[in-house]
Amino acid sequence: MSSWTELLSAAAPASPLTTAALAAGFVAPITGQGIIALDGEESAKFLHSQLTNDVEHLGADDVRLAGYCSPKGRLLASFLMWRSATTIFLQLPREIQAPVQKRLSMFVLRAKTKLTDATELPGMEVVLGFGGDKAEVVLQNWFDALPAKPFTRVEHPLGTLLRVADAFGFARYQWLMSAATADTIAAELADKLVVGGAQAWRLAEIHSGVPQIDKTTQEQFVPQMVNFELLGAVNFKKGCYPGQEIVARSQYLGKLKRRTTLVSIADPAAAAGAEVFATADPAQPCGMIVNAAPNGNGGVDALVEMKLAAIEAASVRLGSAEGPALTFLALPYVLEPLDL
Repeated sequence: MSSWTELLSAAAPASPLTTAALAAGFVAPITGQGIIALDGEESAKFLHSQLTNDVEHLGADDVRLAGYCSPKGRLLASFLMWRSATTIFLQLPREIQAPVQKRLSMFVLRAKTKLTDATELPGMEVVLGFGGDKAEVVLQNWFDALPAKPFTRVEHPLGTLLRVADAFGFARYQWLMSAATADTIAAELADKLVVGGAQAWRLAEIHSGVPQIDKTTQEQFVPQMVNFELLGAVNFKKGCYPGQEIVARSQYLGKLKRRTTLVSIADPAAAAGAEVFATADPAQPCGMIVNAAPNGNGGVDALVEMKLAAIEAASVRLGSAEGPALTFLALPYVLEPLDL
């Protein structure tokens, strides 16, 4: 019998999928992500003191976004977070997992918790992403009940199903499973859904409006610059955490006039960390690409952090004021300015 990788690779198109293909219904492997596990009776208390979101009240059915900041309030990492009965899991880019895990471990001190790499645990060996019109019907072949709303989860003998932010007007899911389970379902998935590569999931994530901090963009943004409080990733009522004073000041004093928006760029080389320039002020960059993925039309779609004035003017270019133009697209949520 062929493995899940062989079955899905054989069905995947040679070129990147378009947003229209994703909206119809797709499955794609989620690669490049790692998972940190925290075990111990004080895991929630410890993380609550380190992250931007509430961990102590993280329910068994909850999935949450959270940020991890430097003392200056700049994001070192962003997490997708959930828990089982005894363990809290943090998903983040694999390339920064080791240093972030090491940094968190430095602050454990006497807290009763232990951080380990859970990326290749049996129930998490494979992570598949689903979205688009047909995804829910296909998933119901294995799950009696799907998570009812974004950022919830269900546990099942075949793995963990996380519902994340919607995109293209449809629900999106991550299914974490064993390699053996993936082998048994891959052929049916390839028959019923469009199969994409890892970039397909990244494109869907970008169109959901959820940014992810990677190695290129560490310490570039305070949470509000990447819309984190709009996405429920910042809790302003919880206790202190690294950078909390700066994050709160940005919120309540209205000094931050930058946001992240969704764009398309007709340049396949556009990537995270690249600067963008407003034509009205060409001497200095007005923002930076946070995430980008091929859009199947020869360019990329991207989440770009920039000055509100540049977003409102909608005349921004990549690399310089003479570079490729950014075409502004609609986010799936209202981009509220922090201009209090």
